[in-house]
Parts: sequence; structure tokens; C-alpha cells
Amino acid sequence: MLKNGFIKVACVTPNLEVGNVSYNVKEIVKLTHDLKSSISVFPELSLTGYTCGDLFYQDDLIKDVYEAIDYFMLHNEANGIVLLGAPLVIEGSLVNAAIVFHKHHILGVVPKRTLPNNHEFYEKRWFKSGSSITKKEIYINGNFYPFGPILFHDYAHNIHFTVEICEDMWASITPGNILALKGANMVLNLSASNEVLGKAKIRRNTVLENSRKNTGAYIYASAGVNESTSDTVFSGHNIIALNGNLLVETEDFATDSEVVYADIDLGMVEFERRNQTNLHDASPVNLDYSDVNFVLNESENYVFEKPFDQTPFIPKCDELASFMKIASLQEYALFKRLKHTNTKNLVIGVSGGLDSTLALLVAVEAFKHLNLDLKGIIAVTMPGLATSSRTKNNAMELMEKLGLTVLVKPINEAVLQHFKDIEHDPNVVDITYENAQARIRTLILMDLANKYNGLVLGTGDLSELALGWCTYNGDQMSMYGINAGIPKTLIRFMIDYYAKTKFKHLSDTLNDIIATPISPELSSTSQKTEDSIGKYEINDFILYRYLNCGDNQERLIYILKEAFKLTNDNATKYVNNFFKRFYSQQFKRQALPDGPKILNVSLAPRSDYRMPSDIKRGN
Repeated sequence: MLKNGFIKVACVTPNLEVGNVSYNVKEIVKLTHDLKSSISVFPELSLTGYTCGDLFYQDDLIKDVYEAIDYFMLHNEANGIVLLGAPLVIEGSLVNAAIVFHKHHILGVVPKRTLPNNHEFYEKRWFKSGSSITKKEIYINGNFYPFGPILFHDYAHNIHFTVEICEDMWASITPGNILALKGANMVLNLSASNEVLGKAKIRRNTVLENSRKNTGAYIYASAGVNESTSDTVFSGHNIIALNGNLLVETEDFATDSEVVYADIDLGMVEFERRNQTNLHDASPVNLDYSDVNFVLNESENYVFEKPFDQTPFIPKCDELASFMKIASLQEYALFKRLKHTNTKNLVIGVSGGLDSTLALLVAVEAFKHLNLDLKGIIAVTMPGLATSSRTKNNAMELMEKLGLTVLVKPINEAVLQHFKDIEHDPNVVDITYENAQARIRTLILMDLANKYNGLVLGTGDLSELALGWCTYNGDQMSMYGINAGIPKTLIRFMIDYYAKTKFKHLSDTLNDIIATPISPELSSTSQKTEDSIGKYEINDFILYRYLNCGDNQERLIYILKEAFKLTNDNATKYVNNFFKRFYSQQFKRQALPDGPKILNVSLAPRSDYRMPSDIKRGN
């Protein structure tokens, strides 16, 4: 499985018989019949079993290994890369090696460099470290193959992997760490790590940390319960990680062969690697390695192991802890700004919509942290030409129950007067008609801030900033943009959890605000934002993929069809509309007020996203 920058990988723990090489290789070949991965990693010494002990010395076992290599090359039915572990004789000594197969050929052989020799491990009794062998080729069954540290490349598909064997991963500086600096975006580890109480957590953390440091994928396949249990037990702890995140993990003591799959997003890896200065600037560490090239076949169809997360900005685990972290980031960001400016008053426009509701709740909590009187929050609702009774009533109920200073400032007369001043026909409902209302509201808030010696708290969110769905020098402007780092889908999540935790007495009102269709209410009471710009869930998904994964438009169309089951035309329309708005509206983001970064991405022009306003992309 390989298509459009995605590659399916697998960890395979086979059912084996220790020392029975003929049985083991036939079981492995049988597993290749159904492998759907482009890269499949078997455990350390998988042809013999890791726990052979002094049987490794015996000529019969080694002869069986070399025969098994030929047998596997002849009968292997996997279309992609397969890595098997085997003891090989090199310079008269045994080496614990990983053999990298591509269909019916050997691409190269990588030796284990770090041999454990303490506690239950005695590898130096049998094996020689690959770090002491300088030759670049080894002889196997009539042919010479690349040997040593190797960086394997499929340049056509941007696949660059290297190999570690078990203990190599635990070294202070690993071969994978070094070759990641040379371009490796995947590290494949053939392991036989035994199980004791507490070790699984350490092993998992080590895999995750190596994938984070390497800015890439780490595929870790470990031996299972069919190894000898004379002194130790193996659990088949298989782990696949990407950029420090766990994709899949099994440790179920499976008694039969087990295959664990995951999808690696190579496009995301490369985008992240281009952004990582710790890779660009790392101090060089020398490792004499070879390059080996290969080419994999692309798939006609790609079947993903898991559905795409349609709302990737919303936490899916430890939700309460995530809510508390985000709430603290926003609340203490505002706490610091109020403390720094010695401001006792805050002016905020409250519409009864999602954005102003979250900003208001954050403001209340920040005032509590500062022990300030909540009457210092000047909550202003400004009904206009198209304000609905539902949003107005929710705004009033919210402000009054919170015990704030409530101001009601209808803007109809001011807007109509403004239309006269600029000679605009109020019957012409156009962009002027809508933006005039937004700017009148901002004018009122700014002047009230002067009157009360306070700050105007902005309410606009990250999704609106991405799409430019805000009025320049209207709702785009404030004295502090508290929601600038929060996308629309996450705002719903935050209000929901505020209703469940800190503001239970307002839960009915807050839940109704969440359920209210999103609307600027600038031209009619039935105006719905998503009718104009599309569903926020899809736009936020595009925003996430673009900022986190660097997806181009072609790839986004492909992913949208998979994630939301859109037609090609609808997916294309969403992507084209997003980028048309995103690039053309940069000028609004260039003039953003200060606001806190909350997620690992931001559109703030002073920190995360620097782009000229007059950039030209696409048609």
C-alpha cells in the first residue's frame, strides 16, 4: 500500500519454533501471502528465534539459516520491503543481522552494533558487534550484498529508511539518530525485548522519543511468546510511532502470528522536517554508511487502517485535562495583559454567538484570578439590522447571570446615519451594508474602552482569520485577541466543557449557544455563515492539514474524499475556496492585534506564519 504520500507499514510477530529454521521460514513465507504493507518488519533473529543460546554456535543451525534465505527469496510473495533477522557468519564470527528483502532480492544487510551483555542478556557470548566490521559487502549464497549501516532510498516516493536492531535504539546516540540527519525519515527496528514489570512503558517512551528526535516514523517489531520461556518472557510488544505520536501498539501476548498495520504520512514527515532547525543545525556525528536505492510500486487503491479524524483540533483523549490546559492558557494570557496594563476594566462585544461567548467566559475567569470586580467587565450587546431574538436573548441572559456591567447599544440609527454620510442606499444589501455594521460596533467598543479606561477584548477565532471571514478594522481589530489561536470547532468544545465545569449554572444558555447556527447576522436573520464558506469542520480539517502536514491542493482533495466521503467536485470546490480566501486575506492577518498561541500552529504574523500580503498562488 503506497499512494499519494501515504505508505502502509507493518510489525509482524510470527509464530515460531525456537531453533526450527525450516518451520520458521515457511511460517514467514505464509504470512507474506496476505501482507498489505509496503514495508513489513519482523523481529530480531526471526529466522531462528532469539533464544537459541549456544545453539547459535552449531553449524547445522547456520546452514539452515542460509538455506532459509534462499527459500525466502524464492517463495516471498510480499510486493514491498520485508526485514528478517538472522545470525550470519562474517569474518569468521557470528553477527546478529537484519536482512532487507525487496521481492526476490536482497537490498542489503545491516548488523547490530550495540550488544547488550548484562542482566539476562549475553549477546557478546555469541555475536560480534557490527561497529567493528569495516567491510561494505558480504557474501551470501553466491552473491555479494551491501553491508553495514545503510540508508535505503526510494527517491520517487520520498521513502528513506534505515535499520536498527533492538539495543541499538537504547544507545545514547543511535544509528537512526545519526542517519535521520542524513535524510532518513523512517527507522525500522527488529527487536527481541523481553517483558518485565514496568518495561513496556519505558520501551514505548523510548520509541516515541526517538521518533520525535528523528522527526519521522519509528517501526518497532518485537519477539513474542513463542520464544523460549526458560528464563525470560516476550510479549510481542509492537509499536509504530510518528513524530513523537503513537499510531498503534499491541502487547497482547498473542500465541499465533500477529500483524499490526499503520499508515505513515510521508508528506507530513517531510513538511515537519523542513521546519525543524534542530535537524538543520545538529552537530555532525560521523557514521560510515552506504546508500542503497530501490523503487516500490504505487497502489491503485489505498485502504487506510483508521478513518481520518474529521475534527483533528478537538482533543480525543484526556478531554477534561485538555480543556483545563487550554482554559489556563487563555485565562492566564489575559491575566498577564490586564496585570501588565494595570487595567481594571474590560470591554467586550457580546453577540450571543460562539466566539464572544468563549471570550466572555475567559474574561470572567481572568478577573477571578486577579480578584477584580466582575462589574469591571463591560459587556456590550449591539443589536443591529439583522439581529435575531435568539442570539440577543442568549447574550442578555449570559451577561446578566454572570453579574457583569451590561450595556445595550442598538446600532440601527448609527448605521443608517452612516449610510447617509457615505451616500449608500440602505436597500442595497452588499458588502458595504454588512461591513458598516461591523465597523460601527468596533467604533463603539473602542470609544467605550476610552470612556472606561479599559481594553477591548477581541473575539475573532483562528478559523475566521484563516478564511478572512472578518471585517478589516471591524471585528478583525481589538486591543487583545483572546481567541486568535482557537479554531471554530475547538470553540464549541471549550464552551461545552465550561458549561460542564466552571459555569454549570449557565449550562442551558451555553448549550443553546452551541446549537445556534453560526451567523454574522449582518444581512438577514436567516443568514448562515456555512452557506457561504462551507462547513467549519471541513475548513478546519483543511487548515489543520495545511499548517501541520503541508499538504498541497491535490493531496488535500484526495484526503477530503477519504475523510468526508465527498465527491471529487465537492472536495475540489472546498480546497479551491479555502486557498483562494486564505491567500487573498493575508493582509488582515498582517495587522492582527496580540493574542496567545494555544495549539502547535498559529497564524500570528509575528511568530508562526510569515507571508507577504501580495503573494500570488494558483489561478
